[in-house]
Amino acid sequence: MKAAVLREVKQPLVIEEVSLDEPGPGQVLVKTAASGVCHSDLHFMEGLWPTQTPVVLGHEAAGVVEKLGEGVTYVQPGDHVVLLFVPFCGSCRNCAIGRPNLCSQGRTRQGTLHIGDREVAAFASMSSFAEYMVVPEGGLVKVRADVPLAAAALVGCGVMTGVGAAINTAKVEPGSTCAVIGTGGVGLNVIQGCALAGAERIIAVDIHPNKLEMAREFGATHFVDASKDDPVAKVRELTDGGADYAFEVIGLPAAITQAFDMIRRGGDAIVVGMAPFGSETTISATAFLQEKGLKGSSYGSTRPRYDMPRILDLYMAGKLKLDELVSRTYPLEGINDAFAAMKAGEVARSVIVF
Repeated sequence: MKAAVLREVKQPLVIEEVSLDEPGPGQVLVKTAASGVCHSDLHFMEGLWPTQTPVVLGHEAAGVVEKLGEGVTYVQPGDHVVLLFVPFCGSCRNCAIGRPNLCSQGRTRQGTLHIGDREVAAFASMSSFAEYMVVPEGGLVKVRADVPLAAAALVGCGVMTGVGAAINTAKVEPGSTCAVIGTGGVGLNVIQGCALAGAERIIAVDIHPNKLEMAREFGATHFVDASKDDPVAKVRELTDGGADYAFEVIGLPAAITQAFDMIRRGGDAIVVGMAPFGSETTISATAFLQEKGLKGSSYGSTRPRYDMPRILDLYMAGKLKLDELVSRTYPLEGINDAFAAMKAGEVARSVIVF
């Protein structure tokens, strides 16, 4: 099969022939239909997060089940599925208390990749920049067959992470004020999650005017160009002293501090972005006496087999935007162009369509 291989950090991906093991017990072979191009993959390509090389990246995908390993009962060949970059085991403490997004036991071995005799590192329990994936049964969510798979793929990461951060993690209340720092693919979904929750004022913060304009389409009501204005001062001005909720969605330590500083007394700052590995941020200790909260959000606090089908139902009912997120589609051979467009701030999301 063809796959996009990262042979060295800080180098372009290379399209190569890669072999893949057959599914073993508890595993499923999936034919990849579409894979979103996410900023998190770029972190590994640029060395901001550590990875083995060579490796096949990709972690936001949908496809069609082709073959089952021994003992698999949840899906059948022909089922349409969204892939999970955090598979869940269903029996550990976090799964038992309804927090499968924090499961650390579900990352059972995915199918081994090879180039010739050399083993290639797998990624995020799927390695979706490839024509096929072998994944654990707990890394699948079965979805309705009438959903376009290019749209469904986005729910596997960016949509679930963003919408879930607003609805599941922050539990945004109707009539509240929200600020969202970073209006890329995930930030736009935080915005539409806040809108779905009934927020009265949603302030989009970015340094790219084209991204702020996209934010309007997804429900933002006010806009701050952080290349011209102090975002903390501007948000506090627009909210009469501070937002109820602020979301950091770009993965910068300085932006985490900004999110915390722009919330009101008793407000909550939610960290959604993936900051460089090992980085730190500084928060005023005395501000906690104002009962300000700082909280992380992982994978939108998802309960995947409940949340993801529900999100797709909202999309099919015209109440959630997915098609509008896709700025461009590419074949696998265009993957480096997709990453270049992302780095230039030209797109909300690009999708590799197989």
